[in-house]
Amino acid sequence: MFDFVAAIFGAYDSDNARRLIRDFLLLISKKNSKSTLAAGIMITALIRNWRHLAELLILAPTLEVANNCFSPAAGMVRYDEDLTKLLHVQDHKRTIAHRTTGALLKVVAADSDTVSGKKAAFVLVDELWLFGKRNGAAAMLAEATGGLVSRPEGFVIYLTTHSDEPPAGVWKSKLEYFRDVRDGRITDPKSLGVLYEFPEAMIEAEDYLDPANFRITNPNLGRSVSQEWLEDELRKTLTGDGEEDKQTFLAKHLNVPIGTRLRRDRWRGADYWADAADATLTLEEILDRSEVVTVGVDGGGLDDLYGLGVIGRCGETHDWLSWNKAWVQSDVLDLRKDIAEQLKDFKKSGDLVLCEEPTQDVEEISAIIAKIHEAGLLPEKFGVGLDPCAISALIEALAALGIETEANGGPVCAVYQGYRLSGAVWGMERKLKDGTFRHAAQPMMDWVVGNAKTEQKGNAVLVTKQVAGKAKIDPLIALFNAYMLMSRGPVSAGGGMNDYFKSLAGAA
Repeated sequence: MFDFVAAIFGAYDSDNARRLIRDFLLLISKKNSKSTLAAGIMITALIRNWRHLAELLILAPTLEVANNCFSPAAGMVRYDEDLTKLLHVQDHKRTIAHRTTGALLKVVAADSDTVSGKKAAFVLVDELWLFGKRNGAAAMLAEATGGLVSRPEGFVIYLTTHSDEPPAGVWKSKLEYFRDVRDGRITDPKSLGVLYEFPEAMIEAEDYLDPANFRITNPNLGRSVSQEWLEDELRKTLTGDGEEDKQTFLAKHLNVPIGTRLRRDRWRGADYWADAADATLTLEEILDRSEVVTVGVDGGGLDDLYGLGVIGRCGETHDWLSWNKAWVQSDVLDLRKDIAEQLKDFKKSGDLVLCEEPTQDVEEISAIIAKIHEAGLLPEKFGVGLDPCAISALIEALAALGIETEANGGPVCAVYQGYRLSGAVWGMERKLKDGTFRHAAQPMMDWVVGNAKTEQKGNAVLVTKQVAGKAKIDPLIALFNAYMLMSRGPVSAGGGMNDYFKSLAGAA
């Protein structure tokens, strides 16, 4: 704690009144005195500030978090005689004023109206992960920190625990940036991240479950954090039935990020998904390398993602190569605020399209399928697999491009859902494990695969929207649809069957 504080206030050029390190991120497990630290830093900044009528801001995502920061700050003043003379606390406004300079520390619960027009030189943002769930949070924080442009003595500090969901929005972008600075991928001497995280290898090995390693993300262990309590609660959590409780405990008390490998009811393919990534794969690359291609589509109502999955069988290695894309109506950002920031992230990465027109999804999906068809890579039959529900618009669009349904002698067919997809669910996880299924390393699909939950029904296993709940899995279902068709061992309409498959056909 004191090293962190020393870095904040020591990185200052007093001759030129200029802060040498302006941006800080402290990622630390819950109950390591984070709110007390926030209060102490900002009280110190209020005392050391020389600018008259300066504004200092503690920005919290909720009223409860704001009160958690204000209470220790007010307490520090009230329980010190000298500070009581120097500073004036107003509880009803959550403000602390410097009696000499007129500088004012405000603790506010954030919204666009609260931060509009702020001219704060010193800003502390508490629980940044919660801002990641807010639609428009990046613009809000930009407004709150904009005053530093004319106040070079200022700083911005982000304090946070890990999110209980995969990082999204402004939290995801800040976390990735400070990790890159830490790891040397970005050179930025004006930013300092202090990130109490387990190395990736320890997460893979689940070393965070060893009580001897609790200290790694709990530097205040033995002080404000009880080793005995952590051990007891971890044992209760791991033996309980609440999967979300387990994720939340690991994220909050051990800073284990939520990902594809943590849930026990996860789809087993998630265990091998990361290892199957190939960032060189694009749609064009798959078309160039493949002898045959199958396509899967999954779309529902206007609240759903419209998912497209493409699988190509490599002409040289016979590996299956996959690529995905999704579309969503733009008003879903307002209807589904809980995932709006994640959807915006996927738009930036190019995996998701926010439709400006209602028919944009169907038009662009049919154009991609037509491109594959024109390349001669679709099978004559069973080349495009669709969920038979709510697909009439796509069937009509494909027919207009000369791509007919199975009944009319074309490659478009129905792929029935539910337990009938078990072959794809089991088959894909096996090919992921043995290394013969590769995917395009798309952030959206990492999220989707992490959302996928399974349910046993008799001898079948289901990965369904109902089981996944509010989280979206449509692009994965689309990939399962394409998998079902590729598992038939198809031959492209262009005759692209290599010698290996010709020999199998001859033997048959």
